Amino acid sequence: MQARHLSPKHILLSLLVILITTLSLCVTPAWASLNDDRYDGNVFVLYAGNGSLVPPRLSLQETRERKLPAMLVFYADDSSDSKRFAPIVSEIQSYYEKVISIIPVAIDSIPQKKRYSKDEVGYYYGGKIPQTVILDAKGKVIFNEVGQSDFNDIDNTFRKLFDLPLREGENLKKPIQSFNEYNSGFAQ
Repeated sequence: MQARHLSPKHILLSLLVILITTLSLCVTPAWASLNDDRYDGNVFVLYAGNGSLVPPRLSLQETRERKLPAMLVFYADDSSDSKRFAPIVSEIQSYYEKVISIIPVAIDSIPQKKRYSKDEVGYYYGGKIPQTVILDAKGKVIFNEVGQSDFNDIDNTFRKLFDLPLREGENLKKPIQSFNEYNSGFAQ
């Protein structure tokens, strides 16, 4: 029996079919979900529609040197609580980004040390997420809360700091949802 030789074109097509078949078996759909602790990507991009928060505009040390108030937000991209809190951080930014420094801190990025200086974000981290810490221009902690901090509580902290009228009664803002129907529809 005589051996049959395949042309390079046939070999290439056969390899291409094998590659496509293999890849189609390995690929699974990506489902972003607001209510689980899976990693979907950066929480501010996916759930707040705001890629401008990460990386932060200024470090904590630069913020202190410029004598700006700061809002530290400790989070994890694979935390459902952080995912739900991201739109609130984005909303705060829309009001105060010109006069404060918002510093989102992925807890995995905090260096493990025994002691931190006041210029290091690890100094303020309490071990749970999400955690929101607000510092005045002198670096004094004026707000420190773990969990789903209410927009109005954060906003009124800044309003007191800047000597603005507080939101109360009918002036309170409604709870903030995910930034668009596409995300909130698939994230539920």
